Amino acid sequence: MALGIKALPFTFFAHLLAIAGAVMVLVWCIHFRGGLAWEASNKSLIFNIHPVLMLIGLIIIGGEAIISYKSVPLKKEVKKLIHLVLHAVALILGIIGIYAAFKYHNESSIPNLYSLHSWLGIGIIVLYGIQWIYGFVIFFYPGGSNGLRADSLPWHVAFGMFVYVLAVANAAIGFLEKLTFLENSGLAKYGSEAFLVNFTAVITILYGAFVVLSVASQGNSEDDYSYSAI
Repeated sequence: MALGIKALPFTFFAHLLAIAGAVMVLVWCIHFRGGLAWEASNKSLIFNIHPVLMLIGLIIIGGEAIISYKSVPLKKEVKKLIHLVLHAVALILGIIGIYAAFKYHNESSIPNLYSLHSWLGIGIIVLYGIQWIYGFVIFFYPGGSNGLRADSLPWHVAFGMFVYVLAVANAAIGFLEKLTFLENSGLAKYGSEAFLVNFTAVITILYGAFVVLSVASQGNSEDDYSYSAI
C-alpha cells in the first residue's frame, strides 16, 4: 500500500499541524469562550472541555498513535507499545470529552443525541474501543496465532484508518455545528472567532490527511506493520 514516497516529510508536517491545531482549539476555548471547568455556573465552560479533548485526544493523539510506526525511530516492539498506549490515551480522553458534552447538555436542559454529529460521535467512540480491544488481544496480549495475526493485520489497519477518517470528518462537522449555533446567537460571521474556528477545522482536516498519507508512504523499515505479538 506504500506510495513510493518516504514517510518522513508527511510525519513532519503532521506534527506541525498537530501543534497548530492544539494551540488553536485552546485559544478558542480559553480566550474566546472563557475557559474550561468541570463544575461552573456558566455551563458553556463545561462544554469547552469537549472540543479540547476530542481534538487533542481522539484526533491528535490518536493520529500520533497511527503514525508512530513511521515517525518513531525505535525498535518494532517499542513502537507497538507506543502505538497501543497512545491509542488508549486517545480513547480515554475521547470518552471524557463525550461525557463532558452530555454533562453540559444535561445541566443546561438541552436534549442529547439530536444531531448527526452526536450520533456519529457515539458510533466512532464505540468502534474505536472495539478496534483497540481487538488490537490488544490479537497483537499484544495474549496474542493470536501467526496465521490469525497475519490475516488480521490488513483489516486492522484498514478498519483503524476508516474509524480515524470518520473521527476527523465528524470533528469538522462539530466545529461547523457549534459555529452555526454561535452565529445564530449573534456571533459575527466574519469576526476573529469565526475565522479561528473555521481555520481550526481546516487544520484538523489537513492533519488527518497527512496522517493518512504517512500511513500510505514508505517507512524506515519493511517491518513497520509486522504482525508478531510483543
